[in-house]
Amino acid sequence: MRTVFARHRAEILAGAALAAVLASGLGAYGVRNEQQRRAVAVAMTGGDPALAPAIFRRYGCAGCHSIPGISGADGKVGGPLAALRERVYIAGGLANTPENLIQWIVVPQRFSPKTAMPATGVSQDEARHLAAYLYAD
Repeated sequence: MRTVFARHRAEILAGAALAAVLASGLGAYGVRNEQQRRAVAVAMTGGDPALAPAIFRRYGCAGCHSIPGISGADGKVGGPLAALRERVYIAGGLANTPENLIQWIVVPQRFSPKTAMPATGVSQDEARHLAAYLYAD
């Protein structure tokens, strides 16, 4: 029990640190900042944000989520995906870390067996691109 608590606490602190760095250090500087956010997102995830729009469309993510920059992505079933980099938690209580986000996208039931988020078939590599896009927003 103590090990689980320590790991959860470490994930929370890592997520909070990531959110603080991205939100405070990169949140308000305009176009130059967009390039910095993209570079940080790519480094954190190993993904390419430019590949994400086609992946969002292929898997129907826009049907459930509102996603900034994706035309027609105005779903109301799942949570909005704007400013994900500023959140401490994702998926209702999971520490916001790149690896957690990638794994949540690939296999959400692993974290929350009763989640409404379906197993979409998104691959690990595709999830990296989606995560990069969401952190770069």
